[in-house]
Amino acid sequence: MIDELQLPTSVQARAADIHIRRATSDDLEAVTRLLGDDAISTSRGDGISDANAAIYAAALQRITDSPGNELIVALDSAGAVVGMLQLTVIPGLSHRGRSRLLVEAVRVSSAERSSGIGGALMRWVMDRAIRETGAPLVQLTSHGARTDAHRFYTRLGFADSHLGFKYDADQGAPAEHAG
Repeated sequence: MIDELQLPTSVQARAADIHIRRATSDDLEAVTRLLGDDAISTSRGDGISDANAAIYAAALQRITDSPGNELIVALDSAGAVVGMLQLTVIPGLSHRGRSRLLVEAVRVSSAERSSGIGGALMRWVMDRAIRETGAPLVQLTSHGARTDAHRFYTRLGFADSHLGFKYDADQGAPAEHAG
């Protein structure tokens, strides 16, 4: 299903076209930089460091090797990675067997926020990825502290319909900083 995504492609952001494609190992430093360009992610240890390099490389390999998963990057006109998100198709039984397209790790460079890149990425998910993967239901979670992101998703038409829970087995307690 996920391999049906017609990539690479270009979409219109507010300021300019952005190029969307599957991430490769060459994108690892830029993707890690995006993770570290976020206060919540940084608080749980995400970001560029020598200690994390092997961890992120292995994680990217697991994503690219796993059917039903993609790490997507958005590039500006100069070819710099300015955004990312992870897509996972989850086969479903409820909703009469409909699959879900799970969106995770949505990040846009802090220098590019409010430029329309996040909206362009999410509209691509909602317009193209749904059709191309055959998963008509898109879902995501967002950390409770990300109030700007919550307004963003609501403006795009996402409903605040469910309450999410996480358990961090490494901590043996609820995952306060997960997500």
